[in-house]
Amino acid sequence: MANPASAERFCVSLMPPKFIYFDLGNVILHFSHERMCRQMAEVARVSYEAMHAALFDLKIKEQAEAGVLNPTEYYEALCRAVGTRPDRTALERACNDIFQLNAPIVPLIVALETTGHRIGILSNICENHWRWVSDNRFGVLPGAFDTFALSFELGAAKPSAQIFRRAAELAGVAPEEVLFTDDMPGHVAAAMAAGFDAVPFTTPAALAAAMRKRGIRPNY
Repeated sequence: MANPASAERFCVSLMPPKFIYFDLGNVILHFSHERMCRQMAEVARVSYEAMHAALFDLKIKEQAEAGVLNPTEYYEALCRAVGTRPDRTALERACNDIFQLNAPIVPLIVALETTGHRIGILSNICENHWRWVSDNRFGVLPGAFDTFALSFELGAAKPSAQIFRRAAELAGVAPEEVLFTDDMPGHVAAAMAAGFDAVPFTTPAALAAAMRKRGIRPNY
């Protein structure tokens, strides 16, 4: 597997990429798992530790992101795990209301969109979270993007090679024609192993600089 530290130097083609995929969490939207567990625990009237264990130790969150559990199955599994049956609407709001727009990334996204670059989102995300973040709460979502490679829909999650293959297929390009950015080094490395060009996300300015090195010239 490629060393993620080499991602910035890695470019599979002298031609600019035909498609750009962004990770969602901590790239376009900031989020807090701590806030999610705390809010859901309050609604369910259980301890923070019990809710965290249900979501992470029992892998209920992971199963939802992989599409193994739909929203109803997710709710039922969580009720069984914590031993209470809270109001579902309140619980889902507590689960979903954890995102904030990473405002500095917006000008780069708009610049790419307005200069005709094809862009998409490649994310590990559950159906409940996607419904929430794509409901026009955050301006650029979903309208600025033309393709969405979402783990719950594809039945695969990063860092598996399958999600990267399916993402390229959805974009209608070869893997080597994709540029991908993610805040997690392991996901950057996995994307590179699947044939993508990939760069770790740190700041919008650094990402724009990496794009310019690859011949992408947004008005940014």
